[in-house]
Amino acid sequence: MPLEINTPNKLEYQFHHVFGSLFTFKVRCANDAHLSLATNPVEENPMYEVFIGGWSNSKSVIRKNRQKPDVAAAITPCIVDANEFRGFWIQWSNNIISVGREGEAVAFLSYEAQDLFPVNFIGICTAWGASGTWLIDEMPAPVPSRITRAPLAVPRVPVIKEVNTPDKLEYQFHPVSGNVFTFKVRSPNDAHLALTSNPVEEDPMYEVFIGGWSNSKSVIRKNRQKPDVAEADTPGILDGGEFRGFWIRWYDNVITVGREGEAAAFLSYDAPDLFPIHFVGVCTGWGANGNWLLEESTAPSAPSEPAMGFAPPTSGGGPGCWVPAANGEIPPSSMEGGFDGSEQLYIARAKHEGDLIPGKLHPSHGVCYVAFGGGEHGHNEYEVLCAGGGQWIPVQDGNIPPNAVPGGETAEGEPLFIGRATHDGTVTVGKIQPSHGCCYIPYGGEEVAYKDFEVYVAM
Repeated sequence: MPLEINTPNKLEYQFHHVFGSLFTFKVRCANDAHLSLATNPVEENPMYEVFIGGWSNSKSVIRKNRQKPDVAAAITPCIVDANEFRGFWIQWSNNIISVGREGEAVAFLSYEAQDLFPVNFIGICTAWGASGTWLIDEMPAPVPSRITRAPLAVPRVPVIKEVNTPDKLEYQFHPVSGNVFTFKVRSPNDAHLALTSNPVEEDPMYEVFIGGWSNSKSVIRKNRQKPDVAEADTPGILDGGEFRGFWIRWYDNVITVGREGEAAAFLSYDAPDLFPIHFVGVCTGWGANGNWLLEESTAPSAPSEPAMGFAPPTSGGGPGCWVPAANGEIPPSSMEGGFDGSEQLYIARAKHEGDLIPGKLHPSHGVCYVAFGGGEHGHNEYEVLCAGGGQWIPVQDGNIPPNAVPGGETAEGEPLFIGRATHDGTVTVGKIQPSHGCCYIPYGGEEVAYKDFEVYVAM
């Protein structure tokens, strides 16, 4: 989910650490959204600045070292708006700085910067009579040195949809994929959500009321009937003046609800009759309207060429095929394998030390993690299992069923199968090595072995 930042009418940058060569954001302001590209979080040379909607929202420029003349300029009337978020991207690669609108591949500003320095921070501010609200993608924290991870490069960019709901108990439905829904909401009370198979208010359905009863209690309700099946005292959980983030997960016939940044749920219900959930509805009521930021279920396309020297997609050895991808990309029809907190994990594989190893794709980290030699290893080039039709079944006494799906092999030719295990509140995908009789999962920098695990099998 994005980080919301407010900037006053003041030419003073607030700096944020960035990885890779791409920065995406949305901004709501009347004019003069300013950004700086810097090596350190200070206003000092060398630096490049990007002014979007300057000169009374009529022009945008790139400026070098805070000096005129500007090195690039474009006429951009009304490019920003004080009443709605407008999305943009800035990219710096191959000594070229380019700036474009969200959803458009062609830049409206571009400059060849032969002396481009390492860009580690982006500063943001607003000025010349304008204050602003920004939505920027939070970057993963730096990784401890004991964990072997590949460079993050360009992470998957989530698509955020802004939705306004009136004081009316009528759901607005949005399609979902996977089994996790993350969102932020700004409302004084009664943020309501519905989990349904179809985009209509009909049974069967589950509802989640956050901040009901004058922002004092939250519940899960089944088929619009009392008594509620789960409830918790949650005083002050919502706020009419700021966005609060949450997640809802439905997995293994259990519905859980939690706060953004917290792995533990504050609401949980064992739903043995849980139906397929394809839509989530949102609304507000009981005297409250709301503003929502919903992470849409989108999947970037895979690269046009294989990112590494993998073999062609598997055929005849199990359901689906392996599609090359990189840097957190999730090809269409990618197979979900587990979750970590509120984030979906996918079945992927990568080459390491001569082995082709199945593991977990962690999209926000931009890598596929595999377990090997006692450690967790991240690779930003990998393959993802797509269009699979398999299922997960528990393994008894280390006996791998004959319909287990091969996910790779060791350098010596031993097949490796796709497994997963529950660990520290996560469900993590890893490798099953039959000769060892266990499933190894990558987690927290380590290779963790489990004797009790599930295996992915062809149906």
